Amino acid sequence: MTWRDTLPPVRGKLLRDEPLAPFTWFRVGGSAEALFIPADADDLADFLKALDAAVPVTVLGVGSNVIVRDGGVEGVVIRLAGRAFAGIATEGDTITAGAGALDAMVAKASAKAGLAGLEFYAGIPGTIGGALVMNAGCYGSETKDVLVSARGVTRTGELRDYSVEDFGYSYRHNGYDEDILWMEATFRGTRDDPAAVAGRIAEITARRETTQPIREKTGGSTFKNPPGHSSWKLVDEAGWRGKLHRVTGGGAMFSELHSNFMINPGEATAADIEGLGEAVRADVQSKLNVNLEWEIKRIGRPL
Repeated sequence: MTWRDTLPPVRGKLLRDEPLAPFTWFRVGGSAEALFIPADADDLADFLKALDAAVPVTVLGVGSNVIVRDGGVEGVVIRLAGRAFAGIATEGDTITAGAGALDAMVAKASAKAGLAGLEFYAGIPGTIGGALVMNAGCYGSETKDVLVSARGVTRTGELRDYSVEDFGYSYRHNGYDEDILWMEATFRGTRDDPAAVAGRIAEITARRETTQPIREKTGGSTFKNPPGHSSWKLVDEAGWRGKLHRVTGGGAMFSELHSNFMINPGEATAADIEGLGEAVRADVQSKLNVNLEWEIKRIGRPL
């Protein structure tokens, strides 16, 4: 008997050996030993309280900024999906959104409510849970600029509230120590004309559509911007824009449209995609003496 034979009862979905590639934008990777899609916050908290502490837990959002390695993911993968985790509500000058809510939907809700400051979320292809983890941002704004507080559940199933100060945010990084599964977050905007907010969101959306390969199988921005540099320029200078790189499959490349966006042009494996990223990092370090750090999260085991 293994730990998978004694998993706690749930009200949501609990699947064994579930392929994860369909849940990611790259469409690559292996299976989860167990995939749990909780019915609601209480279902998740009860599951974590009863789960053996030795079993690894990994959270997967909408899969927009992650590489699932070809060997799959050990332990339980938790995916927050459905209405229970995607709600968005406005009150006064605040917006509260579930961790599974799409960033773009939060931006749209801010326009409807006439709240400025959250327009940048229209340019981030992820969920609020991911935004909390990595201090997501673009076009000069970051999550830390608008976040008020968040609610999360610890690995032991304890629900806790956190203020923005608790996060210790820096560029694409948080400073908290414990493993927290985020449930919802509250943001504060400033009053503005709804049409003006909607207009700025439309500009961001149009800019993204013309400058990023959003119709491709991609993971968004691959590397963080090093101090004083733009990652796309470094990838360009090292000669990697549009260059196919193969490891075990059909190969991956950096987009011709935006050279900080890796794409799966067809039959890439996770090894192709991660291998391309590591090859570019090594080349940029060798040629330009700049260290590129991954912005995309990589989870699981290689084959």
